[in-house]
Formats: sequence, C-alpha cells, structure tokens
Amino acid sequence: MKDMGVVQGSAEQAVPLIIGKDTVYVHTDIERIPPDDEREGDLYQYHEVQYEKDEYIRFMAEQITDTQLALCEIYEGLV
Repeated sequence: MKDMGVVQGSAEQAVPLIIGKDTVYVHTDIERIPPDDEREGDLYQYHEVQYEKDEYIRFMAEQITDTQLALCEIYEGLV
C-alpha cells in the first residue's frame, strides 16, 4: 500500500475506485476545485491510496471476514 496523500486529477480520475492491470487506486474525500484565471476546465482533488491488486484482494477479504464475525456476534446477542 502506498498512501499518496492529497493529489489532483481530472474528472475521469476523480472516482472512488479505479482498477488497473496491476494496481488498485482508492480515492476518498473527492472535491471539485473551481476553475481560475490560469486554468480552464474541471480539476479535482482527492486522497489517493494505491494497492497492488493481490494486496487489495486480501484487504477486502479481511474486511468481509471482520464484518461476518461482527454480524455473528450481534445475532448471537439477539438469540
């Protein structure tokens, strides 16, 4: 995982998840930067974290397992 911090990009890049050939890009806190005198068009800024594809799959699998365990605990508390 590489935390790239706050970066700027086009509208095409300013989406929550981009899956490339080898890398997954996760964008949060996406905000439009209004045009100014020096620049025309839309520009966005967002927080970017880059994962290798296999690393992202492992991360998501862990999140799903954690969620399932939490749901089991809630269910057991209701019974």
